[in-house]
Amino acid sequence: MSDDTRERVAKAIARAGVCSRREAEARIAAGRVAVNGRKIDTPATLVGPGDIVTVDGKPLPDKSPPRLWRYHKPVGLMTTHKDPEGRATVFERLPPELPRVISVGRLDLNSEGLLLLTNDGELARRLELPANAWSRRYRVRVHGAPTEDHLARLAAGMTVEGVRYGGVKATVERQQGANAWMEVTLTEGKNREIRRLMEALGFSVNRLIRVNYGPFALGALPVGAVEEIPPKVLRQTL
Repeated sequence: MSDDTRERVAKAIARAGVCSRREAEARIAAGRVAVNGRKIDTPATLVGPGDIVTVDGKPLPDKSPPRLWRYHKPVGLMTTHKDPEGRATVFERLPPELPRVISVGRLDLNSEGLLLLTNDGELARRLELPANAWSRRYRVRVHGAPTEDHLARLAAGMTVEGVRYGGVKATVERQQGANAWMEVTLTEGKNREIRRLMEALGFSVNRLIRVNYGPFALGALPVGAVEEIPPKVLRQTL
């Protein structure tokens, strides 16, 4: 069998939606996983289409077709399946009828807006790839008064604390007293990128809302609501 058709057993378990890859590795270490009837002890074991993988004696379910949902994340939720500090997570608040899903990228605790969710790890990685150059558009409220010089510095790219950020397109929508609403579009999506760039310019971000991820828009989706992107639309988009 060609190595091109084989993958690590922990990855196969996660792709089947049984549990996360990390949880799969723990179950393997506990002797709960078998391949072709023989218990295994390493998550690096390679399996292919002809292999029978069982977890606790049950074969992996047939892989579901890739699905994608829009979710309007509120402030105050962590984008993780389990937070070591016990904070509430996105996945604890999702409707119980949803299958097990993972997020496409993240939004931090104090950010809100569009978060894409999928049942397919490969689709998530595909949507996150920088090579796709999908832009993320945000509405950002900062404390301060951005000028054309600030916008030009963002567009040219900046280095902050040794990290190089590519050019970011930003416009000022309106100034409201001590605060300004901005529209910010980026393609890199590095960790806390907008907040770090704004802080480097002397502004503090007091609200950050993602309104677009590539071709997918938040639109009028209510806070906390989840809506599946129709499979036909997903196929046409990809």
